[in-house]
Amino acid sequence: MTVTVVGIGADGWPGLAPPARTACEKAAVVLGAPRQLDLLPAAVTARREEWPAPMMPSLPSLLDRLGGEELVVLASGDPMFFGIGTSVLRLRPDATVVPHPSSVALACARLGWAEQDAVVVSAVGRPLEAVRAALAPRRRLLVLADSGALPGRLAALLVGAGYGEARLCVLGSLGAEHESRVDGVAASWSAPDGDPLAVVAVDCPALPDDGWLGRAPGLPDDAYTHDGQLTKTEMRALSVAALRPLPGQLLWDVGGGAGSIGIEWCRAEPTARAIAVESREDRAARIVENAAALGAPAVRVVPGHAPEVLSGLETPDAVFVGGGVSVPGMLEACRRALRPGGRLVANAVTLEGEVALAAARAEYGGEVRRIAVSRGRPVGRYLGWKALAPVTQWVLHVGTTDAGPATAGDVPPPTPPPWRLS
Repeated sequence: MTVTVVGIGADGWPGLAPPARTACEKAAVVLGAPRQLDLLPAAVTARREEWPAPMMPSLPSLLDRLGGEELVVLASGDPMFFGIGTSVLRLRPDATVVPHPSSVALACARLGWAEQDAVVVSAVGRPLEAVRAALAPRRRLLVLADSGALPGRLAALLVGAGYGEARLCVLGSLGAEHESRVDGVAASWSAPDGDPLAVVAVDCPALPDDGWLGRAPGLPDDAYTHDGQLTKTEMRALSVAALRPLPGQLLWDVGGGAGSIGIEWCRAEPTARAIAVESREDRAARIVENAAALGAPAVRVVPGHAPEVLSGLETPDAVFVGGGVSVPGMLEACRRALRPGGRLVANAVTLEGEVALAAARAEYGGEVRRIAVSRGRPVGRYLGWKALAPVTQWVLHVGTTDAGPATAGDVPPPTPPPWRLS
């Protein structure tokens, strides 16, 4: 028997194309949220089943139980865009997907925006703080709402990030007869909570008051709250570049300090994740604050002492060691943990650290380099150079034959994105 994922919009049955209608009419069972099931006419005689909560853990058993009949799974809009279609196909590769225009496509049509130029951020089951990293002068964002209160929360975030002049447009129930629109400016936003099924369009100002942070590594040092334990701007840019952030990959930031390496790894690649390992409680709390303020909610903090705490962590694709390189077993533990193709970058500012890096280079290969940075500072009435502490850096790329215990089969499937239930 067949499984068909049918995308349905707020316009309901009239908006469905003939293939979607045929699938619903032939189905023995239709599975969906109550709101979606109510959109079907009486002509659809299939047994109607509502999603249980939580939905994701129940999906495999539901497909096993219902997949022996003609089954239709209802999804909001395009099932393959932040939708359940990918999860169903992972479990049932033979399933068919019949899409509907996504809320993003409808929003761009209403606004006259080029869809390929807009940046989409979902707040459905995801932290709203991710919007912060996507902000840029003149950028156009589309934020998928998780509740009617989201526009107010988003306006407050924009004001705090220096984007108070951003224009907001809340588009609710796109495609339905009761479709709505509310316009305003972030700094003066006062609209009450509205439609939970909304897309919030953000038109960023040309001159925001945020220092033009961007996604490139090397944010200003004063972008972080820290106690001095911070990889400086220039070294941060070089270190993150050496780590090479890639889609969906995981970084260990060992000796997190202020969390800057993990944060800028995640900012550089929005689908990447990071684990910051930090032994001091005050610094661990500071990493959480910095990650939220700079739009990197995918940074997770693990308190504890390395290398002991590393053994229980998810296998990384890249490791940065910013402190403790001379701790016995540290570099070996980090190297062995890497997946095939992984990258290890370790920085040292002490003689003991340099000795450890030189020994690691002699045993495992890789590249070492000495990096010296000077900044212009006042010297009386003039400007002179003030040197920062030189840094010795070891960069190792682990091949497919010399990696640790991880194998290609250990790579977990991509985490399925959340979707709308109502």
